[in-house]
Amino acid sequence: MQHNLSRRGLVLGGAAVLATPALAQSPWPDRPIRLIVPFGPGGAVDTLSRNVASRFGEHTNGQTLVVENRPGAGGTIAGAFVATQRPDGQVLMMADMGANAIGRLLYPGLPYDPLTAFTPIIHLVNLPGVLMAHPSVAERSVDEIVRAAKARPDGFTYSSAGTGNGSHLFMELFLKRAGIRMVHVPYRSGAEMVTALVRGDAQFGFPTVSSGLSMIRDGRARAVAVSEPAGSQLLPGTPALATTLPGFDQSVWHGIVAPAGMDRGLVQRINEVFGRIAAMPEVQEAVFRQQAGRVVGGTPEQFTAHIRKEYETWEPVIRDGNIKAD
Repeated sequence: MQHNLSRRGLVLGGAAVLATPALAQSPWPDRPIRLIVPFGPGGAVDTLSRNVASRFGEHTNGQTLVVENRPGAGGTIAGAFVATQRPDGQVLMMADMGANAIGRLLYPGLPYDPLTAFTPIIHLVNLPGVLMAHPSVAERSVDEIVRAAKARPDGFTYSSAGTGNGSHLFMELFLKRAGIRMVHVPYRSGAEMVTALVRGDAQFGFPTVSSGLSMIRDGRARAVAVSEPAGSQLLPGTPALATTLPGFDQSVWHGIVAPAGMDRGLVQRINEVFGRIAAMPEVQEAVFRQQAGRVVGGTPEQFTAHIRKEYETWEPVIRDGNIKAD
């Protein structure tokens, strides 16, 4: 392995492995478990889910984790389904920011409240984003971009993977904290967003590192800054946005949740199983290699606090920008 895995990920992942003997003897799971994935097959969330599922039986006496894709409406179709299931551990969900934290802000008619409809189990991964620019953009640093944007309000455009998508919200948070404006040009997918940037149809974009990496490496786009304070090992020399905008620390995140009202002992047992999976070097390597991400791990309480913090971060961005999902 050529990279250094996050100490935080290893420590928290390890902490999640520790369980009392009573929990270790829990019968869960005694049959196949359904993992509801809020996006379609082949995407980043599906890939992560199947990597986790492939290791599930090693920690559950051969029981299987069956991945079930329920895409649509920014993940909230899957969220609405899981919210109505029994909290008996038979149906779990690969959590996402939209479906499990801010969905009601983007979809006011959502039939469930993301903050109360689920039992957070474990925070699995963080995937950093990267602020990218078309090579024709003369300004190379965040400071230069901010100065130019203040001198020419609405003089720049940025692409996103759709209104309310993470690539849209990350950019809006950057603009809000920098005190500048740009014209938003939404597309239907991450691939279309990055293609638009490479073509020069937009000057900036804010995809995940894994989505933009190949274009950056072959010179079709330029990395300006990374969304996590630690930067990215895959983009050496690229500064963190926090260098210019202190406190900027955002990632696309995923974890495991269950329907609300789950028994505490069962929560701990499920956390233990997924903590063991997250601590596996093979899983951590796959997350890094395939998604430029890092494993987090930790306790249900830590994941609950993270989801609440995400809501508090994004609520003013969505409210002040009057952002509503398509």
